[in-house]
Amino acid sequence: MTHHPTAPGLGMLAIGRRSLGGALGLLLAGGATAQSLRVEVWRDPHCGCCGAWVKHLRDEGFAVDDRIVPSVAPIRRMLGTPGDLLSCHAARIAGFALEGHVPALAVRRLLATRPEGIVGLAVPAMPIGSPGMEVPGQPPETYDVIGWRADGSHAPFMRFTGARPA
Repeated sequence: MTHHPTAPGLGMLAIGRRSLGGALGLLLAGGATAQSLRVEVWRDPHCGCCGAWVKHLRDEGFAVDDRIVPSVAPIRRMLGTPGDLLSCHAARIAGFALEGHVPALAVRRLLATRPEGIVGLAVPAMPIGSPGMEVPGQPPETYDVIGWRADGSHAPFMRFTGARPA
């Protein structure tokens, strides 16, 4: 897949309290709250960190349909997840695909802003400290949440250290 760091609408945006509040206000003004939006999650039965990510979403107020499947690969094909963005579980919310340990804050921002052309968010690999990947005694890593388009092009959407915006 081709990486387009300057793809329109995909540049990493600074997000402060004021812009986050505005984005969340847009989400709430539209009548959609985290509680009213259902996240469909598909995960392997032997993955503990996937269950921890589901717990993160629930703790953040999302309704989650947690589906244990023998293989996530067919779901990823259905969602159109680029092969270079894979992690350990897949999800869908409000027509958007999610891959890996995407923080709830990034999901809320995606739903509030609905950037043109974005079809999904991913946290490739499994960064230490990302939601569900907390390791006692280990400092959280800084990582990008990647937004991708239907053609597979992608660029950073937000940057986090652990579960907090960086």
